[in-house]
Amino acid sequence: MRLIRFYIGNQEKFGLLEGDRIRVIKGTPFPIKKDGQPHLVFSGTSYDINEVKVLAPCTPSKIVCMGLNYHTHAAEFNLEIPRVPLIFLKPSTAVIGPEETIILPAMSRRVDYEGELAVVIGRTAKDIDQQDVFNYVLGYTCFNDVSERHNQKEDGQWTRAKSYDTFAPMGPWIETDLDPDSVLLQTYLNGELKQSTRTSDLIFSVAQQISFVSTIMTLLPGDVIATGTTSGVGRMNDGDIVEITIENIGTLRNTVQKKG
Repeated sequence: MRLIRFYIGNQEKFGLLEGDRIRVIKGTPFPIKKDGQPHLVFSGTSYDINEVKVLAPCTPSKIVCMGLNYHTHAAEFNLEIPRVPLIFLKPSTAVIGPEETIILPAMSRRVDYEGELAVVIGRTAKDIDQQDVFNYVLGYTCFNDVSERHNQKEDGQWTRAKSYDTFAPMGPWIETDLDPDSVLLQTYLNGELKQSTRTSDLIFSVAQQISFVSTIMTLLPGDVIATGTTSGVGRMNDGDIVEITIENIGTLRNTVQKKG
């Protein structure tokens, strides 16, 4: 099922998307039950999706990202396969939703797209075993790990390059029924296919990633793990349209604008 977060009037709500109709739920789907199923109590109200403004599907306290986590991406740059997952953080203030604008900072010289599958954590997770991780997952969404490459090179670490406002587009909704180990991930820039791979090419599986991160930090309901990007990353420019499409989820679409 697809869980969607949206504005109607001046109210923020969650709902279950069925076709083009949204069945509003009371409260939020967090935290999920111990068997991994969300708590859904319907309000009796519904809307057409065209009546609402679709938002980023959750409000994470943190976004944990994976660096160098596809075999094809490592091969593209002739890099050694990491022995453990390489992680970094993006702040919650970087989050934007579908159809919102990625702002290129005035000082930026090269800002890249990175299409990724993202995991949305459903309940508090700490020190969890791989075989149990999916009981802590609400679902999955599309993610763009926007990155300023010159900052990344100059700093020798990734915080500044990855953390500008609008550098964490995600959406358009959370798909709860998905096999994360074998879905097609594609990125389009102005309608041209730039990235295309299946998540079966991941170096560290989704289960490995979640378990690993949970041994380091407590994951809270609504937190996001972005699972890494594949080969074909590239530059975005003022006026571009970037689309991240994941099989059985949908398409995250954002425009790009240079800050004056």
